[in-house]
Amino acid sequence: MVAALRGRIDGEVDASPRRRAEYSTDASNYRVPPTAVVFPRSDSDVAETLGFAREHGLPVTARGAGTSVAGNAIGSGLVLDFSRHMNRIVRIDPDRRTAEVQPGVVLSALQSAARPHGLRLGPDPSTQNRCTLGGMIGNNACGPRAVAWGRTSDTVRELRILDGTGTERVLGNDPAAVPGLAEFTRSALAVLRTDLGRFDRQASGYGLEHLLPERGSALAKSFVGSEGTCGLLLDAEVELVELPRATVLTVLGYPDIATAADDVAAVMACAPIAVEGIDARLVDVVRVHRGAVPELPRGGGWLFVETAGASAAEALATAERLCRTTHALDTRIVTDPAAAAALWRIRADGAGLAGRTADGRPAWPGWEDSAVPPEHLGAYLREFAELTAQHGVDGLLYGHLGDGCIHVRLDLPITEAPQRFRAFLFDAAELVVRYGGSLSGEHGDGRARSELLSVMYSPDVLAAFAGYKALFDPDAVLNPGVLVEPRPVDADLRVAGLASVPSTGGFAFPHDDGDIGAAVHRCVGVGKCRADSSAAGGFMCPSYLATADEKDSTRGRARVLQEVVRGALPWSAPAVAESLDLCLSCKACRSDCPAGVDMATYKAEAMYRRYRGRPRPLDHYALGWLPRWLGPASRIPRTANAIAGIGWLRRIGLRAAGIDPRRDVPRLADRPFRRTERARALLSAEPPTPALGNPPSATPADAPSGDAVPRDTATTAVPFDVRSGDAVARDTATTATAADAPSGNAAPTGAAAIEVVGDDAASTQPPADVLLWIDTFTDAFDPEIAQAAVTLIESLGHRVRIPRRRLCCGLTWLSTGQLDSARAKLRATLAELDEHVRGGGIVVGLEPSCTAVLRADLPELLADDPRAAPAAAAVRTLAEFLVEHPDWRPPHRADAVVVQPHCHQHAVLGFEADRRILTGMGAKVTEIAGCCGLAGNFGMQKGHYDISVAVAGNGLLPALRDAAEDAIFVADGFSCRTQSAQLTGRRGRHLVQFLLGE
Repeated sequence: MVAALRGRIDGEVDASPRRRAEYSTDASNYRVPPTAVVFPRSDSDVAETLGFAREHGLPVTARGAGTSVAGNAIGSGLVLDFSRHMNRIVRIDPDRRTAEVQPGVVLSALQSAARPHGLRLGPDPSTQNRCTLGGMIGNNACGPRAVAWGRTSDTVRELRILDGTGTERVLGNDPAAVPGLAEFTRSALAVLRTDLGRFDRQASGYGLEHLLPERGSALAKSFVGSEGTCGLLLDAEVELVELPRATVLTVLGYPDIATAADDVAAVMACAPIAVEGIDARLVDVVRVHRGAVPELPRGGGWLFVETAGASAAEALATAERLCRTTHALDTRIVTDPAAAAALWRIRADGAGLAGRTADGRPAWPGWEDSAVPPEHLGAYLREFAELTAQHGVDGLLYGHLGDGCIHVRLDLPITEAPQRFRAFLFDAAELVVRYGGSLSGEHGDGRARSELLSVMYSPDVLAAFAGYKALFDPDAVLNPGVLVEPRPVDADLRVAGLASVPSTGGFAFPHDDGDIGAAVHRCVGVGKCRADSSAAGGFMCPSYLATADEKDSTRGRARVLQEVVRGALPWSAPAVAESLDLCLSCKACRSDCPAGVDMATYKAEAMYRRYRGRPRPLDHYALGWLPRWLGPASRIPRTANAIAGIGWLRRIGLRAAGIDPRRDVPRLADRPFRRTERARALLSAEPPTPALGNPPSATPADAPSGDAVPRDTATTAVPFDVRSGDAVARDTATTATAADAPSGNAAPTGAAAIEVVGDDAASTQPPADVLLWIDTFTDAFDPEIAQAAVTLIESLGHRVRIPRRRLCCGLTWLSTGQLDSARAKLRATLAELDEHVRGGGIVVGLEPSCTAVLRADLPELLADDPRAAPAAAAVRTLAEFLVEHPDWRPPHRADAVVVQPHCHQHAVLGFEADRRILTGMGAKVTEIAGCCGLAGNFGMQKGHYDISVAVAGNGLLPALRDAAEDAIFVADGFSCRTQSAQLTGRRGRHLVQFLLGE
């Protein structure tokens, strides 16, 4: 069957187990594996696929980015992914203020193309950097600025579709475009006028009110929100709006979010362009996971209100009137764009973090976007709180309060479906209907709410819905089970009935109750990994950015692993190997994914389970055991380098080891650091000197914002959440005293490379020992980095120690899934660090990937070892150590600097300390967003070279190409420096070398 369809279209057809797993679910609670996935390249491909499906009795489901939280982008037949090829902006007409687009166009791409003309599309859902126009039209997407610019249905002028019979139709304002539609409308006038379109956010069901003559018989608008059940979109003409000339953000504080909702009428009287509400519990969760948040007015619930004007003065005047006429406890007007962006980020981060309840339980969609007329919103919220308490479910509230739409993900009892699950949903539906509301305010009904339409609408309305669909799709080929003749809300649930997956000795998964099944189901499919996160300073997901293939997204990989943990695929399945092959183990998803997916860890666990006790690929021994081979090679570096320099011999050796022969072998240093006289002087058989009193290296800046902890706070170095890298609450009183973080003031021109600024109190304290972690890469390849670090740390009055034995953090064993060996390496590491850590000492790492292992992987692999968590909390990057030091200020260097943050540093350790140092030096910094592409062993492995270079082409290579000739390339990561050297010939420096002017 697949071969037959392939012969009829130019696009791809894929029915592999891996591809079916990737497309078996969207961002909803539901799982329906398709028969095959089709990637059409043209209108004719769409027509041929639909004709083929009709011939073989297969349903057809349209899909864009797969971000539907209601389950309306999955189906059992053929799934058409329009995002891959049919993603062209056909034209933008600035004079008419319109755009013509194909269904796969991503909203942010359209906004970028329209911005030079002073235009934009009005709706702006939170998924705008990956959602497609086709999906927005399918769901009638809105966003926070719908109060001013309307829903997607308000923007649509004309749609060109294929209906369920394969007939092409152009939908505008002429009912004659669909035979029988005019008669249908006349027969249903009473129902359309009384039951539909009662308020703006009545999104459930079909938008048939647009067919009314008094509404212009707007056929195209009635099609919007039909969720792929009536036609396949080929292209759309949409209206654009003018960008506001000036905006001001006002934050209004109230006792709680329900009281804030009571004040919406007064807010709307000032004609805002956005009104967003957030609850105090959501802010608390953001604070815990993201660090300090900007100051908010007094209250337990807030409205974020954006006003616009022809000038800044006009927008400000409206904001001031807003503060006078509303009933807020407290207000704050924000005119600075950067400060406003920081406040809006609370809302954006909260939306991502709402996938967990306040106590960390998974929270699910399913009842996440109900809406009521705004005048009833406060009362509805109070009764909704009572209902959730009665049913024992919880979640974090936020939403578009200006038009009555509330977002909340709840810890729904999906594993107990159908009993408690169905009972809550039907009770919630009855509550919202009692307030004249809608089951959905913008996400559509899909599989999550279509069955509940019988609670909201009369049989006459449901009959009208069925009649409308029959005009377009008489044979029910398009997205069956949605809206008309719906599937039960508790059918096809993704996690219902899943058993926990027993441990086999790999990772402990402490944040998921020790269950890798729960860990991989963290991915609920929001699809942020499909966005160009590098444009926003993120790193996820580098291989997807290079290939634009769902299989290379974090979500796609998680979907395959979800099939494994449910027993549908074995760990040894080719689908699993294919899915994980191009994962760089960069860990960016650990920090960038709103759900906290950590694919690098899951990949290591998957390889561990697959290969435990079995032969492995050759590169697992060559690259996975690299520290072992470097030991003897470092004793004869000149000989090793000479052999590696013989081209034909190097190529043969690399091929035999499973390494791409196009790679150069990094050159060994003439003498490893541990064999230098300076290193020998740092070794001591004596126990470390305990940190006494208030050592100079006391308390670090508050992560991740970098704000200094108050001086009177009695703590030791602030412990870090070893999973996220964020500072966590202090629960024990310890010895050291916090100090101000570096001010960032530039030293006078010509100042010494190291400036020590002390006070009498600090200078009288004994210097604290600092244990410098000498990783394999620094030791064997770049010993001068360790030399520079010793110089800098000793200049601050500290005694530097290094491990007495040649130790390894186990990174290369980890990245190849050799977890038993990695655990043994880490236990040896703990034995070395324990006494130093118990004495209050700090461990400073130089290589970000190794430092990240000590911070994060150590406690997750050795969760049963009481030494692990304290050791992880004692680990610092060099930049963190310097920023928290009371006696150090960065030297002034006004150089042009291109800096590559290491992926693991971005994901686990944070780059804020480095950023503050470079800014404080007065450097002109260009910061690269995205992975370098080498990523440890990934870019060295056979078959990965081209992807490695393509990934570098998204960030590293253009940044270096565009940099001034005298710009300094700063990269702490050995992989980053190696990739740059091999692809551009440009040598990178470690931060410590830059600080010392080396």
